[in-house]
Amino acid sequence: MNSLPKPPEYFVEHLRRLGRHLRDSVLRTRKTKVSLAGVARESLADTIYEIDAHLEPVLVKFCEDWARELPLTLIAEGVKDENGQEGQVTFPKGTPPEKAAFLLLVDPIDGTRGIMYDKRSAWVLAGVAPVKEGGLAAARLVDIQVAMQCEIPTSKQTMSDLLWAVRGGGAHGLRDDLVTNKHTAIVLHPSTADTIAHGFAMIVSFFPGTKQLAAALMEEIAEKLLGPPEPGKALVFDDQYISTGGQFYEMMVGHDRFNADLRPLLYQILKQPLGLCCHPYDCASALVAQEAGAILTDGLGDPLDGPLDTHTPLSFAAFANAGLREKVEPIMLDFLMRRGLE
Repeated sequence: MNSLPKPPEYFVEHLRRLGRHLRDSVLRTRKTKVSLAGVARESLADTIYEIDAHLEPVLVKFCEDWARELPLTLIAEGVKDENGQEGQVTFPKGTPPEKAAFLLLVDPIDGTRGIMYDKRSAWVLAGVAPVKEGGLAAARLVDIQVAMQCEIPTSKQTMSDLLWAVRGGGAHGLRDDLVTNKHTAIVLHPSTADTIAHGFAMIVSFFPGTKQLAAALMEEIAEKLLGPPEPGKALVFDDQYISTGGQFYEMMVGHDRFNADLRPLLYQILKQPLGLCCHPYDCASALVAQEAGAILTDGLGDPLDGPLDTHTPLSFAAFANAGLREKVEPIMLDFLMRRGLE
């Protein structure tokens, strides 16, 4: 694998600045009371809401400035290259993609639906990968060497968490006090519990289309691990956080034991056209979760991976520790195969 053109610390510094810059831009815009929940347009990957559209020029300007130091290829929703190819653009403008010094995968707002209604934090996600032989077409999520995610808080919050990691160097975090501008280190540590009992665990069922199948899978996992439901008791809890970065965060800080987004696999079983699914740019910060100690797979037991783009459907499963994976994964795989996954 080709190496990055500068030390990892260089990219950590820039990614942290990017996260805070995009976060603060959302916070400033929210104070103007403009509507952030309107539909701006549709893209190949998802609906672009007004809050997303607001950040696109902010991200582009940041990359233009960064490119004065090193040419880069940005992979993000809503951008286009000079040939009209959506989802990628090389800076400085006019630079051939093969001249880029590195690749930058970004989701400016992961969790748009929650934050645009001021309901729950969203996240800025970003990852940096070297340019390999074969260029962007050959780039994969597993090539990401430095990653970051920055919390975009709701209006009543005064704190925002900023997390980052360098491959092989562990994960790190700061809690930004948005009132005093002070920063406090936070410890990232997934749960060590080897049971889902009295903990949060879930199968993604954000949107209609796969809800029944997702619920049936979660019911089976719960029954096989915990037995039949007891009258008047609840032994496992569900938290449908509509943000991949948010789900990774809940795993990293020890809140969630297990979560899985299997929408592409469930649509395949149902023999239905794909609805909205997770994409690689939604997993731009996966390295942070992995360096924090979480185990991420593709939902079928292999390491989480995919091309560096904004449109390829991805499934994933996240486990807080190996003990949980040993218990949950066989049940999940057996369910998928019995239901007809090819």
